Amino acid sequence: MIPFVRDFPFAYGHADRLTPLIERVIADNPGPFTFKGTGTYIVGRDEPGASVAVIDPGPLDEGHLQALLRTVDGRVVSHVLVTHTHRDHAPLARPFAEATGARVLAMRSPVRETHASGGADEDEAPAFVPDEVLVGGEVIEGDGWTLEAMATPGHASNHMAFVLREENALFCGDHVMGWATTVVAPPDGDMADYMQSLDAVIARGFSTLYPTHGAPITEPGPFLLAYREHRTRREAQVLKRLAAGDETIEQMLPRLYVGVDKRLWPAAALSVLAHLVKLCREGRVTADPAPVAEARFRLG
Repeated sequence: MIPFVRDFPFAYGHADRLTPLIERVIADNPGPFTFKGTGTYIVGRDEPGASVAVIDPGPLDEGHLQALLRTVDGRVVSHVLVTHTHRDHAPLARPFAEATGARVLAMRSPVRETHASGGADEDEAPAFVPDEVLVGGEVIEGDGWTLEAMATPGHASNHMAFVLREENALFCGDHVMGWATTVVAPPDGDMADYMQSLDAVIARGFSTLYPTHGAPITEPGPFLLAYREHRTRREAQVLKRLAAGDETIEQMLPRLYVGVDKRLWPAAALSVLAHLVKLCREGRVTADPAPVAEARFRLG
């Protein structure tokens, strides 16, 4: 079982200081894909004139913009960092950067066709163009803090996490979430990429993970291993359903997602498709006519 944390104290529009270098403000955009809302992180000291970086400003929401501006008032916002360009993470980046004079850093928008996730929050933000394009490995510094860009494709092809070196912490965006498993939705989401990125995060041995949605993960080791085991087990379950005679994702869903809120089934179907695409690439499964949502799948 994944040790999810679904209860944590917060108030919309209020900045909570989590550590000497980390504050968080949660946007009032709760939903089946955003949980309580988008958590925007402010990295830096709470000192007049100190430079700070802001991670994932969130959706276009005037109330959240004003809450962020109040939080950083008196300090210098040197960087606005975006983990990926879904519309619950990226749209406020440009208005916030213009209001503070900061530059926006992120990976390029996806080169693959973006997916239909079954939830608007997971769809692509329109016309997002960063001031500086990240590829992974870049080091971003401010007053007493150092952030390292860590490419973590899978949930999105342009997903970037950020390592806070001073605290051995990772701002993991949607790559890992403390309240639920992450949606991996083709064609932009890729399960093989996701598993490789998950292994890379596990290998770093972080002390704390800060997802954009939900509470911090304070014991990442066992949590990440359980997260990985869930994906491995789901793949085995998909193979078992194929062996039992199921040929379509529609046939598999009621067996694979017993007790899961049906509002999440469209996203769940895409995660099953992501597993099937991976299995087709590996030659373990075949698809007719191709590995797409409407295909018929069989063991290879």
